[in-house]
Amino acid sequence: MRLRVEMVVEVEDTGKLTGAALGRIAEDEQMPAEERAHAEAAVRDDDAEALAYLVDPFDLVSQVPGVELAQASWSSETIDYDPDAPDWEHDEDAADGDEDDEEDRLI
Repeated sequence: MRLRVEMVVEVEDTGKLTGAALGRIAEDEQMPAEERAHAEAAVRDDDAEALAYLVDPFDLVSQVPGVELAQASWSSETIDYDPDAPDWEHDEDAADGDEDDEEDRLI
């Protein structure tokens, strides 16, 4: 089963976000030094990268009974958010003509 989640978050304190991501990287004892240096540079340069290091899809489903995370991928990007723009309709799949899935509804 595939679960799609799209979130828009507002970063109120980039310093705290970057610091938390750098802390998470520092705690990862199994990360090779070269990868660590690359990750730290990416987190310092881009808030979206910092957020991606802190978000863990496992946390979204770990407390759901009868469900085990089999695979996950995620990305983060900086966007200009306008909640009134037509691009931010709640039911994007229905607008594309894909009304087959009853699970694709705003709850």
